[in-house]
Amino acid sequence: MISINELKFDEKGLIPAIVVDAETKKVLTLAYMNEESLRISIEEKKTCFFSRSRQCLWRKGETSGNYQHIVSITADCDRDALTIEVIKDGPACHTGTDSCFTAGVFENNELSPFSAEGLYELIRGRKTEKKEGSYTTYLFEKGIDKILKKVGEESTEVIIAAKAADKKETIYEISDLAYHVMVLMVEAGISLDDIKKELASRHVIDKKVKQEKMTQ
Repeated sequence: MISINELKFDEKGLIPAIVVDAETKKVLTLAYMNEESLRISIEEKKTCFFSRSRQCLWRKGETSGNYQHIVSITADCDRDALTIEVIKDGPACHTGTDSCFTAGVFENNELSPFSAEGLYELIRGRKTEKKEGSYTTYLFEKGIDKILKKVGEESTEVIIAAKAADKKETIYEISDLAYHVMVLMVEAGISLDDIKKELASRHVIDKKVKQEKMTQ
């Protein structure tokens, strides 16, 4: 571990901080810190930045409730930039999006790795910026009843494939179901973080149940 004194702040006393989701490794935002905000961040274990526009300290989440709980802070080899891994309570961007980095400039489809987060953002984009000929846009235009009908149909398909012990077909149908469930999530305003938090809480409950059974 190095000390704050070993970091190189610029002529304005600032150092760039790249905030990354500790679970997904997705870049959430780029902000700046001065020595005071960095010390506050370490002390409170929540991100505190220096606003270049307002020329003052600001704690992420102090007005929105979308706090960022710090997992780790790492400096680069030149000691003039930081990456901060966090577990966030809500959207990282003031616009309400999961990340500040949402406006695509270029993407090599041959090399881009798949992620649930990427699929979710693509689906949400089809709702906010309707694309002609898009099946996803079609579902949103038809509304909740059509989306629910498709979720029901795909659930049935999963059951039929699984009952037939057809692994390949089951994978295919589960993928279809997962996609339509994501469409439902976007329509209902449910984020992937909402689901992750719910699953995490159930894991804790399941663990407690197992412990109770072991003590009986």
